[in-house]
Amino acid sequence: RKQLDHTTHFAGRFGAVYFITICCDARGTNQLCNERISKVLFDTARIYHERDRWNLNLLLLMPDHLHALIGIDGRDSLSQVMRDYKRITAKLAGVQWQRNFFDHRLRHDESLAEKFAYICQNPLRAGLIREQQDWPYVFIPHSEFRS
Repeated sequence: RKQLDHTTHFAGRFGAVYFITICCDARGTNQLCNERISKVLFDTARIYHERDRWNLNLLLLMPDHLHALIGIDGRDSLSQVMRDYKRITAKLAGVQWQRNFFDHRLRHDESLAEKFAYICQNPLRAGLIREQQDWPYVFIPHSEFRS
C-alpha cells in the first residue's frame, strides 16, 4: 500500500472524524483481547479523550488489531497522536504494533452511526461471538452511542 502523509495535510481538519485501524506486528495472534492489555489500552484512550488529545467515539479491540473512531483538534497531526498512543501502550502493555496505521476520514455522505455499527459488528462477523453485545473489548465514552 502507498505510504500516506499524515502530517500537515490532516493536521488542520478540525472536526473531522477518522476511522482508524492499528494492527499488531504479529498478525493472527491474540495480543489485545485480555483483561490486562485491554485495561491499558482503554485507560490510555480515556485519558487522551479527557485531556482533549482526541475526541473518541469508539475503540474496539480485536485479537490482533483495533478499530477506533476519533476526531482531532488540529493541535497535533493525526500521525503524531497515533504514534504517541502506540508508543505509550507499547511501553505500558508490551503490545507490539505495526509501524504504521490505516485511516479513513469520514466524508460528508458517510454516517458516523453507520461506521460505528460496522465496527461494533466486527467481532460477530469474525465469528468470535454470537451476539454483538457479548463482546467485552469495546470502549465507548459517549453515552448517546451506548445501546
